[in-house]
Amino acid sequence: MNSREELSREDVTSMLFAEMVIQQTNMAMLFLGKVPHPQTGKTQQDLAAARLFIDQLEMLEVKTKGNLTKEEEALLKQSLSHLRLLYVEAANQPQQGKAEQGKTEPLNQAEAAPLGAPETETEDEPRKRFTKKY
Repeated sequence: MNSREELSREDVTSMLFAEMVIQQTNMAMLFLGKVPHPQTGKTQQDLAAARLFIDQLEMLEVKTKGNLTKEEEALLKQSLSHLRLLYVEAANQPQQGKAEQGKTEPLNQAEAAPLGAPETETEDEPRKRFTKKY
């Protein structure tokens, strides 16, 4: 079964759904600075753009709830979980560390706010870090 003609309509739609989820995931990873730009070979970071692709995947999750196969649902959930972790990691990276590395373009402070975080943070309030101890 190498051609689409031999596949059922359901198989083709499932395959197209998976391709779309992977494409959206790859675009989010590109804007999170985790994948080099295909034309320049440089990594860049644009958290607003990455968040847009993550939001689109979240919308797909809501709108397709109950209509996906187990495999499609697993792919979407796994992609979203991975992207959310990468987004929070990127948003919490100190600005000066990025400038020293020279790998990513500088972010503006509004874009660096993690999902659900307050808009402003004073320098008097240290950032809380949570660690797991064993």
